[in-house]
Amino acid sequence: MIELADLRQLDLFTGVSDEQLRDLLSVGSEVVFDVGDELFHESAPADAWWVLVEGRLDLVRHVGREETVLGAMDVPGRWAGGFRAWDDSGVYLATARATEPGRILRVEATELRAWSGAWYPFGDHLIEGVFRTGRRFESMTRQREALVALGTMAAGLAHEINNPAAAAVRAVEGLDAACATLLSSLGLLADAAVTAEQFRRLDELRQALADRPAVTDPMDLADREEDVADWLSANSVDRAWALAPPLARAGADVAWCEQVRDAVGDALATGAEWIASTLTAQTSLAVVRDSTRRISELVAAVKSYSQMDRASVQATDVREGLESTLVMLGHQVPAGVEVVRDYAPGLPTIEAVPGELNQVWTNLISNALDAMDGEGVLRVSAAADGPGVRVEVADTGPGIPAEVRDHVFEPFFTTKGVGKGTGLGLDISRRIVTDRHGGEITVDSEPGRTVIGVRLPARRPSG
Repeated sequence: MIELADLRQLDLFTGVSDEQLRDLLSVGSEVVFDVGDELFHESAPADAWWVLVEGRLDLVRHVGREETVLGAMDVPGRWAGGFRAWDDSGVYLATARATEPGRILRVEATELRAWSGAWYPFGDHLIEGVFRTGRRFESMTRQREALVALGTMAAGLAHEINNPAAAAVRAVEGLDAACATLLSSLGLLADAAVTAEQFRRLDELRQALADRPAVTDPMDLADREEDVADWLSANSVDRAWALAPPLARAGADVAWCEQVRDAVGDALATGAEWIASTLTAQTSLAVVRDSTRRISELVAAVKSYSQMDRASVQATDVREGLESTLVMLGHQVPAGVEVVRDYAPGLPTIEAVPGELNQVWTNLISNALDAMDGEGVLRVSAAADGPGVRVEVADTGPGIPAEVRDHVFEPFFTTKGVGKGTGLGLDISRRIVTDRHGGEITVDSEPGRTVIGVRLPARRPSG
C-alpha cells in the first residue's frame, strides 16, 4: 500500500503539505505491475492520473505498423495522463508497458480535478484556461481551414456541374434549330408531292444510317464530309456544307446519297435536309441525356457524401462513401494520376457515422494527391477484416520522411502551407477512426509507396 512517506520523497510533491497528500491518497489507489503489464493505452480516454512510485514503464506508440518507444517513466515522481480532469477530449498519447516490476499511484481524473480545485483553486483555473484556450484555438484554426477547403471543394464541384450543364444548354439550342428545320422540311416534302411509298423508302434509308456505327475517326470523318458535300453540290443541293457533317458522322457515303436520290428524285435536297435534321435532333437529345445524367450523378454523390436525410449512425457500405468522395474530389485529380479502385467482393456493412468517415476519406485521398504532385497512381482499396473492414489509400509519391512520420498524428502538425489541405489533419482523422469508431489508423511509407490503412470494426463503441 502506498503510504504518505512514499509520496513525500517524490520531488513532484515538494511544497505539498502532509494533509494535502493524505487527501490525495484517500482518492487514489495503488496499482502493482509486473513486466509486460500495460497500464493505459494510446488514444484511449486519459481518465486517470498516474504517478510512478517505483519500477519502470516504457511509453510506446504505434508509428505505421511498428511500435516506437517515445520515452519512459523510469524515475519515481514521473507522471502521465489525467488530461480529462480539464479537457473532455484528452487522450493518452502513448501506451505504458512495464519493463520492470513496480508500483504506481492511480487517481481518477474527476478526483484529481476536485483535489486540485480544493487545494489550488487559482492553479486549477489556470490549468483549465490553458486547456480551453488551446482547444478553442485549435477548433478555430480547424474551422477556418475547413471553410477554405469547403470553398475550394464547392468551386470544384461547380466546375464539374458547369461542364455538363453548359453542354446541355448548347444541345438544347441545337435541338430547337433541328426541330424547326425538321418541321419545315416535312412541309416542303408535302409540297413536292412526295408519295407515301417514296417517304417510306426515305425513312428506311434514315433508319439504315441509325444501324451503322458512327464515324469517330477524325481523318475518316473529314474525308466522308468532303465526299458527301461534293456529291450534294454536284447534284444541286443547297447548303451542302451544312448537311454533310451530320450525314457523314452517321455513316453516310456517296452510295447512300445516290439511294436517296433514287428514292425521292427531284426532292433530293429536301429529303437530305429532313434526314440531316433528324440526325442532328437525335445527337442533341443524346447530349442532353448524357449531360443531365452526369448532373444527376454529381448531385447524388453530393447527397451521399454529406449524408443528407440520413441517420447519424447507420449500417454503412464504405464503398459508397469512398466513391462519393472520389466524385467530390474529381476536379483535384490531375491528368497524370491514375485512380485504381480495388474493392473486394462481399464487403460487409459496418455500424458507423458515414458522414464522419467521408471526412476521413477526403483527407486521406487529398493528401495522397498532393504527395504525388500531378503524376502517379492513387489506389483506393477496401476488404473484409474479420467482421469489420480495412480501407487503404495508397500513393506512389516520394514517401513520408521518418522524422515526419513520427508526428503525423499529433495535434496541429502539418507540412502544408497556409490555405493548403482540407483543414482536417490526421490527428482529427485518428480521433474519428479510433475514438468515434473504435478502429485503428496506421501509416506505412517508403520512397515510391505510402499506404494509410484504416481498420474499422463491425460495431462502433457506444457513447
